[in-house]
Amino acid sequence: MVTTTETIETLNDLVAINNDRIRGYERAIKETKNIDADLKVLFTRMIAESHEIRVALATEVQALGGEIEGGTTGSGKLYRAWMDVKAVFTGNDRHAVLSNCEYGEDAAQKAYKNALESDNLPAHLRTMLADQKSTLKMSHDKVRNLRDMAN
Repeated sequence: MVTTTETIETLNDLVAINNDRIRGYERAIKETKNIDADLKVLFTRMIAESHEIRVALATEVQALGGEIEGGTTGSGKLYRAWMDVKAVFTGNDRHAVLSNCEYGEDAAQKAYKNALESDNLPAHLRTMLADQKSTLKMSHDKVRNLRDMAN
């Protein structure tokens, strides 16, 4: 049986993942060298993508009477710390930045997979989340492909 509280929690988990993604790409932009302007443009688009997704999720949370998650996930905070430490050792090269971004994209895919496997989503939200996961998967694949080319 679907409960409103469980649905709100699931949606807020995804809000937090998208907050992580926004902060991760903001960090990636700072780590990206000027010669990699194409990555800065890509990361800016991905930030906008997560803003749009976050708005859609927040709208559903509010419609259910819940409060919108403003923070990030624990794993997101760990991801950013890991990225900071790794950047010290890798010299912020294109491959390293893209590898770190792919790590974050993998976490987002896993979060959406877990949400879609839960029993606490009505059909219309399941469809919305599947569409969002697909959008994020395209971004994941673009990052992975750019990383592979940077070898």
